[in-house]
Amino acid sequence: MRILLIGGNGFIGLPLSNELRRSGYELAILHRRADASSSGSDVLHIQGDRNCLSDYLNQLRRFSPDVIIDLILSSGDQARQLIKVVRELGTRVVAISSMDVYRAWGVLQEVEPGPLEPLPITEESPLRTVRALYPPEALKIMQNIFTWVNEHYDKIGVEEEIMSDAAVSATILRLPMVYGPGDRLHRFFPLLKRFADGRQTILLSDEFAAWRGPRGYVDNVTRDHARRDI
Repeated sequence: MRILLIGGNGFIGLPLSNELRRSGYELAILHRRADASSSGSDVLHIQGDRNCLSDYLNQLRRFSPDVIIDLILSSGDQARQLIKVVRELGTRVVAISSMDVYRAWGVLQEVEPGPLEPLPITEESPLRTVRALYPPEALKIMQNIFTWVNEHYDKIGVEEEIMSDAAVSATILRLPMVYGPGDRLHRFFPLLKRFADGRQTILLSDEFAAWRGPRGYVDNVTRDHARRDI
């Protein structure tokens, strides 16, 4: 099986590409970097801008992927362009979304009115009604950390476009908070550093101790993704 991976050199993309190769898939990666040797010599590299996917249609057609996995969709416009290419190639698509589509996340961010959502959150839980989740200044901070985020970031818009064509075989994956080596947000570092230092006692603030959130270690997330969703 041939798989095209968009965003295959990042925090999640690199371990996913390694897992796919170990599983015996033939892999191509579309990326902007001139040097992507870390992905392996057996990987086809297509250097280009994911915002101009149609410009690389001939190269993509030559590779003829059975599945396209897009890890870095930021907006409905990007998803619409992806679906156009998917139709041209007659392939399947797996799109990475986020838990921030849920109304519960909007409540947490104080942009969604009304009461708390009942737990646990499931795939059937309601989505946000407020589409502008992050203010412009927050988006700029996100863009400094995640270069694939654009000013129109909206994972709900991404999901709507991906699922808009009944003739396209599509899968949406809403990832939890993913952490591990290469995490540019350094999630859990303050806690893990104390473990590594061998401290006998670790004091936590009441707020930190009470915090709960769905999470997944990057290797576990990518291994599960490669085995179940391709």
